[in-house]
This record gives sequence, C-alpha cells and structure tokens, in this order.
Amino acid sequence: MRWPDVRTAHPNRWLVIEALEAHSVEGQRSLDRIAVIETCTDGAAAMRCYNQLHRQYPQREFYFVHTSRETLEILES
Repeated sequence: MRWPDVRTAHPNRWLVIEALEAHSVEGQRSLDRIAVIETCTDGAAAMRCYNQLHRQYPQREFYFVHTSRETLEILES
C-alpha cells in the first residue's frame, strides 16, 4: 500500500508499519510501498509493538506512525 491508502483505511490511528519498498532522498526515507503490521490504541502501545518487532526482526524496516500525518517524514539515522 501507499501512505494515502493507509491513511484512508486507518483514519486517526496509531500504526506499526513495515517498509516493503523504500529509498533514500537527501537524508530522508521515502516509503514507496508499506504494510500495516499492527493497529494500536495509543502511541505507547505502538512504540512497545515496534520495539518488540525491531528486536525480533532487526533486519526489517519498521516504523510507528499516526495516520493524522499527511506525509511521512522519516529521517535517516
């Protein structure tokens, strides 16, 4: 899915997403295709879920986000 489709499907929700296809542009990650891994009740739950998944699958690219954001701005670290 693309971010606009995710926002439509999950309005005003905290999500844990995975970047399935992504690239870098000027120090930011641009997520071309994403999968919704988990919907969460609040930001703290999303962060816990993200941390658990990140520990379990460190090679995969997970993020926790809220769908109120029109665009995803993810800085590379």
